[in-house]
Amino acid sequence: MSIRNTGNVQDHVDALADEAIALSDSVWAVPELCYDEVQSCALHRRMLLAHGFAITPDIAGISTALMGESGESGPVIAFLGEYDALPGLAAAAGSFVHTPTTLNGHGCGHNLLGAASLLAALAVRDWLAVMQLPGRVRYYGCPAEEGGAGKGFMVRGGAFQGVDAAISWHPSPFCGVLPPSSLANVRMDFTFTGRAAHAAAAPHLGRSALDAVELMSVGVNYLREHMLPTSRIHYAYINAGGVAPNVVQAETTVRYSVRAEDLSEMLTLAERVKQVAQGAALMSGTQVQGVITSGVANLLPCRPLEEVMQASFEQLGPPPFDAEDRAFAEKIQETLSAEDIASALRQIGWHTCDAPLADFILPVGSRFSLGSTDVGDVSWTVPTVQALGATCAIGTPLHSWQMTAQGTSDVAHKGMVHVAKAMAMTAIRLFQSPELLKAAQDDHTQRLLRTPYICPIPESTLPPQGNC
Repeated sequence: MSIRNTGNVQDHVDALADEAIALSDSVWAVPELCYDEVQSCALHRRMLLAHGFAITPDIAGISTALMGESGESGPVIAFLGEYDALPGLAAAAGSFVHTPTTLNGHGCGHNLLGAASLLAALAVRDWLAVMQLPGRVRYYGCPAEEGGAGKGFMVRGGAFQGVDAAISWHPSPFCGVLPPSSLANVRMDFTFTGRAAHAAAAPHLGRSALDAVELMSVGVNYLREHMLPTSRIHYAYINAGGVAPNVVQAETTVRYSVRAEDLSEMLTLAERVKQVAQGAALMSGTQVQGVITSGVANLLPCRPLEEVMQASFEQLGPPPFDAEDRAFAEKIQETLSAEDIASALRQIGWHTCDAPLADFILPVGSRFSLGSTDVGDVSWTVPTVQALGATCAIGTPLHSWQMTAQGTSDVAHKGMVHVAKAMAMTAIRLFQSPELLKAAQDDHTQRLLRTPYICPIPESTLPPQGNC
């Protein structure tokens, strides 16, 4: 029986796997930062076109966002892909020693993320054709997840209208359903404007913008005592006012990232940070302007979709890692600290694990500590479920050079093909069972009735291209 005549969607994934692996490796080789993913986007577009998908470019006015669609009737299932890299995380493929570098690298595995989501989309489209079932498959190439809130701008622009359910995943040391817990997040730039003066001859004439930033830091540090322990506030100096200490600094800019477990708490906390900035300006005799550059919502659960994906993982079983894969992972673990490995296990509520690779599926009810993701905004727009794919050694921190080094390994390739199968199996269960899709949509509707979505990005804010 030819692959194109089989009703097993796993066979369709296997038939396309080599092409998807080549795509992933090609994206890994050209790591591009948020909103600059020109080559990476083009590689995904080329593969979509080669398989007959209709392309909608420049989604939400973003040149590196695209949507590919195939099918003419029936439910619409979307697969979400990413392909942005991170600064300063370059590493040689398969290396166990890191040479410091300032070059970019796929230290969060987004080269794998986009390729596996596209692989699942293509396999499901082929399966629908063989089974002669109605249904439309979409693949969204989503830029700038790393600090740029690409999907948030896409949501605001109406990119996901007409989608019945969305499926995504993320590279990880583990595999299974990704528990829907993440932090809502907003990034704000505060620019203080004062008055320059000679710091020795006429300091009384100056109004230091640098003093204002430092006063703001003090105020925010006092604020930390009076916020929920699950909330987070981080900051970075964008402009410290110059390098001449004998000139009173006339202008400074500081960027704040405010996170909380849910959207309403995050927005409340962000307003308090704004008030601290205003107080710092008042104390220093300066003026302050705050601008929101990006923002994302927390993930909204969808229990029916999570149950469908869990059943798919349990039917599929763990990734097919072999002795060579485990030996490679053990060498990677030698570059990690005991704390790295313990921290990774704590993320899923475990204390010990002797295996260097995830040869198991996370059980129902697992927890997983996550930062922030712009998939959150999609989850408030359509019913959404995410998987974890085991693509690296247990203990590998995301946003590390070790993650980059493993990005083209057999472990990564096997993990991404495995999770593509789980996503594809989830999608076909929804196409085959309209009642499951309706249950997911009803669950989503009820959650929105209790807590309506508020877009954390103001209408006046444009995608911060080149300024993530």
